[in-house]
Formats: sequence, C-alpha cells, structure tokens
Amino acid sequence: MFLAAPVVSYANDVSVPPQAGTSGAVAKITPMSPPQSVLKADDFKEADLWGRIRTGYAIPDINNVLVDKHVTWYRTRPDHIARTSARASRYLYHVVQELEKRGMPTELALLPIIESAFNPQAYSSANAAGMWQFVPGTGKDFNLKQNMFKDERRGVLTSTDAALSYLQKLYGMFGDWPLALAAYNWGEGNVQKAIKKNQSLGKPTDFESLADLMPAETRNYVPKLQAVKNIIANPGQFGVSLPPIGNEAYFTAIDKTSDIDLTIAAQLAELSVDEFKALNPQFNRPVIIGDEQTKILLPKENAEKFTTNLAKWGQSLSTWTTHKITGARESIASLASRFGTTPEVIRQANNIPAKSSVRAGSTILVPKISTSANIDIAEQIVDNAVLAFEAERSTARGARRAQPESRAQKLKARAANAVAEIKSRVTGKRAKAMVAEPQSRHRKRAS
Repeated sequence: MFLAAPVVSYANDVSVPPQAGTSGAVAKITPMSPPQSVLKADDFKEADLWGRIRTGYAIPDINNVLVDKHVTWYRTRPDHIARTSARASRYLYHVVQELEKRGMPTELALLPIIESAFNPQAYSSANAAGMWQFVPGTGKDFNLKQNMFKDERRGVLTSTDAALSYLQKLYGMFGDWPLALAAYNWGEGNVQKAIKKNQSLGKPTDFESLADLMPAETRNYVPKLQAVKNIIANPGQFGVSLPPIGNEAYFTAIDKTSDIDLTIAAQLAELSVDEFKALNPQFNRPVIIGDEQTKILLPKENAEKFTTNLAKWGQSLSTWTTHKITGARESIASLASRFGTTPEVIRQANNIPAKSSVRAGSTILVPKISTSANIDIAEQIVDNAVLAFEAERSTARGARRAQPESRAQKLKARAANAVAEIKSRVTGKRAKAMVAEPQSRHRKRAS
C-alpha cells in the first residue's frame, strides 16, 4: 500500500559546487588513480545550506536605492528572518537540489522568501497560493491539480517543479534572469510589451531601463531578491544572524495508493497534525485520496516509524466517503443524522461557512457507514466533484409566516393599529422631534 521512496543525498551527486566568485559552472570529477589521501564526496559538502546557496550565485547583481531600501527592511526585522528561516528549513534543501539538477542559479531558491516567506499555506488577494504563489490559471498551465481534495499549488514537490519549469521557460524567452523574474511576477506578455515600447523609442531593454514602465510591485521585485541575496551572501556585514540550516534532506517521499485520513497518517508517522500539514499542505480535506501520483512527505525517521506502525495497524485507514446532494431536502442537519455525526463535523470537513447550506449537485464528505467501509473514493469523483453554497433558509420563520391568523388575532391586530394611529395624530410633532435628535447625533459621529 505504501512504498518508501529512496532519498538521494547531495553527498551522492557526481559534481562539485563551484567556488565563490566563479561563473556558476559545475566542475565534473574525472576518475583518476587514487592519491595518497583519497577525497570523498562529503569532503566537498557545505555543512550549512546557506553556504551551498552562496556558491551557486549566478545572476548579475544590481545596485540601486531600492535594493538599499529592502536590505534595510530585512536587516531591521530579525524576527521575520528567524520565522522565515524556520519555515524554509523544511523545504530549502529540496529546492536547492532541484535547481542544481537543472543547472539554474541557486539564488532562485531565495525567491519564496519574497513570494510567501516560505509559507506554503500563503494565499493572496489575487488568488495566488503556495510558497511559489501560483494563480489558478498558471497553475493549470503547469499541470497543478486544483480540486476539492487537493491544491497542488501548495504542494512542496509539485509547486517547486512547476515554478522552476516556469522560470526556465521565461529565461528562454528573455535570455535574462532579471527580466525572467519580472515576467514571473508581472506576466510575460506585459514584459514583452514593455520591451517593444522601449525598442520603438530606441531605449535599452534591460530590467532597470524598463522599470519605469512596470507596476510598483514588479519594479521592487528584483531589488527585493537582490537585497535578500546580499544579506545571505554576507550576513555579518548587515548585522544579521542567520539560523543555520543543515545541508541535508529534511524529508523523504512516500508513495501511497489508498485513501487515508490525514489524522491517521500523522498518527502513524508520530507527528503532530500541524507538522504533518506543514510538509503536506496541498490536502484540502481530512482524507488524503490514494492514487499513483499522490505522495506524502515525512522526515526520514518519521517515515520509518510510519512504515512500522502501518504494518501493525489493524483498522480502516479512511473513515470518510463522498455523498452527492440531490435536492434541497438534504439539509446539513438531516445528513448528519443519516451518517451518524453532527452538523458541525460535516461543516468543518467540507469548509461550509456558517449560515450556508449546500446546493443540489454538490459533492460533500461524510463519515463512512458499514456499506462503504472498505471502498476508496473513486478517481472520477475526485476529478469532477464540485461544492457550491447558498444562504441557509430559515425554516422556522417561514413556518410562522405560513400559519393563518385566527379571527381573534385579526381583531386584536386591528384594534392595536387603530390606537397607534390616534396616538400618532395627537403627538405627531413631538414624535418627529424625538426622531430628529438621534439622526443629528449620528451625522455628527459620521463627520
């Protein structure tokens, strides 16, 4: 059911990272007669991951007032650097390793500091998600699945692969890393238009020459990365203390082929649910759907615990299944009663807002019953499930309106209306004055 994937450590790479100040090319080790003191691959290994990143810097530097501004912002916020570094410690080794495999500049591993502060749960007002901040459309362009059960824009492996592929594509278009980065933030079409405009005016088309045509966010984007790059290159110069990050894999990937509750997976791995989610932030629901592409990430020692505990697990791995809403009569309360749970559990499992009901045609998660105890959720359901909400109807109020009034109630209401009308005529002026006073106070507060 679960197969542990091997972890390839940096020590097994067949190349040596270039020394600081080189062009960034990778030097190959040529087999030769063993010298008196045989060097091992580990002898070339940086002890600290920040050092490994420094040796692969390859993007030309820029130096302007915006860079200085952002250096000041970061160096005067040690708490921000500490929090970001703590989050980055889980993912940074993987990102650096993938950059080196593709022969890309290693300072690109610092880009998520700019995008999301290495928070894979980050979500922007423009609907960008994950530590690389993909918007839905670009995510789909790079085959990042986005459905009711998972959003691969937040997945560590999937989003990193997509981001590096996108950056490679942009570099191929512009032949220049600053422009590729600007396009990553602003869109390649906008950068192309800016280039054509400067070309028509006989002006240069490098990043700094195009900066005035860019929105403020993009104009600051490359200087922000340069600022972080400067601080990582020489933290002491800026009075920054970088928390060390070990130059070794933080996690390993486990293939899975059957459904499993997120809480059960965390329990088997002997991890807290929060730590499990930090490595597997793409899962939207309390059940992880099993398919050939699904992987869960675990620290190496916890992956071993997971395998051991799984072999001893004698219960169902998943307690959830799906149910399709067929009509308005299927309220959350009635579904909770039918599936032996509470409305609060169903709302929480499906992220149903308060005072909202589920529209007909929607698919929701419900607890398994005996007839579905050993059945996984079908792939077709996973790919096509939709969930839509509408304002919850107030059945109690509707029922009160629907009840006809008795003859006595009608006579009582008429008498009350008649008395109110007489009082209104006698005290009309006084009533108007009483109403005007609070309106005046309200206007003063508003001003």
